[in-house]
Amino acid sequence: MSTYAFDAYVTAALFDRAGRAMFALGDGTVRFESGETVQAHDGAALAGCVHPSGEGVITGGDDGRLVWSKPDGATELAKMPGRWIDHVAASAESKLVAFAAGRELHVRDTADPGFARSFAHEKTVAAIAFDPKGRRIAAATYGGAWLWYARIADQKPVMLKWAGSHVACAWSPDGKFLISSMQDNQLHGWRVADEKNMRMGGYPSKVKSLSFLAKGSLMATSGANGVVVWPFAGSTGPMGKQAAEIGYEESALSTVVAGQPGGNWVAWGLDDGRVRACDLAGQRIVNLKAEKGVAVSAVAISPDAKRVAWGDEDGGAGVGEV
Repeated sequence: MSTYAFDAYVTAALFDRAGRAMFALGDGTVRFESGETVQAHDGAALAGCVHPSGEGVITGGDDGRLVWSKPDGATELAKMPGRWIDHVAASAESKLVAFAAGRELHVRDTADPGFARSFAHEKTVAAIAFDPKGRRIAAATYGGAWLWYARIADQKPVMLKWAGSHVACAWSPDGKFLISSMQDNQLHGWRVADEKNMRMGGYPSKVKSLSFLAKGSLMATSGANGVVVWPFAGSTGPMGKQAAEIGYEESALSTVVAGQPGGNWVAWGLDDGRVRACDLAGQRIVNLKAEKGVAVSAVAISPDAKRVAWGDEDGGAGVGEV
């Protein structure tokens, strides 16, 4: 296991296509497992995701810049002077990158520097997510989620409505369901084809992290004393089904989760600093970081599920094998 002391909030922990760990930090830097440091922002990195190519990190900052960082340096992809770019998403399928600044959602094409789209919302955009094909984008906001076709300039969005503040969102890998996390300790879901609502409650705290795994048949979330796992197999998804809780800890709550898209591994961090992983097929739990500390703020699992990276609110970070 490798450990790091970055002395800045870990905004995102990620793995590139080759399985190398990368960290975006609150001091505006991106740190690579191979030792390189790139100063991406004049301020904090507020959000991060892997570039559609699988190489390097795309970050949004409080300096209003969208930046692509690789070990050999940084490239500015967009700039919004005076704005915070606090949500980013990328699609390997469509090669598109999306980011949110206030009430606006913006789209860029990594294959076409001249391409730009902007979509306005009535309220602040709190989270964004591409559908599996990278053609549509969901924007979570107050009152529900708005669905946009990423390349079409003039359009009316599909509005999936549900009262309340929606703060995170994720598409199921088959594109049939959109799940959002709400301010009031519950999830809400829609079957996109007919906009049928699904209420998914019972959480002791707010759900900040959602991740699909097992080829879309399962969804893991934070917000409980362990990892909550919902079944998504079949045409009705989780409707009428019960969730399971893995790795229950009476004295701690899970803060972030990361699932293996094609397999059964899930990793998660706790608000007491511990990091764990589990093979849901064999119910084997691995304690990757047993020492307690400050809350884990980021976690990622490598494409082959052999490694897990994590970071915490004080800049502690690590990479371990499962």
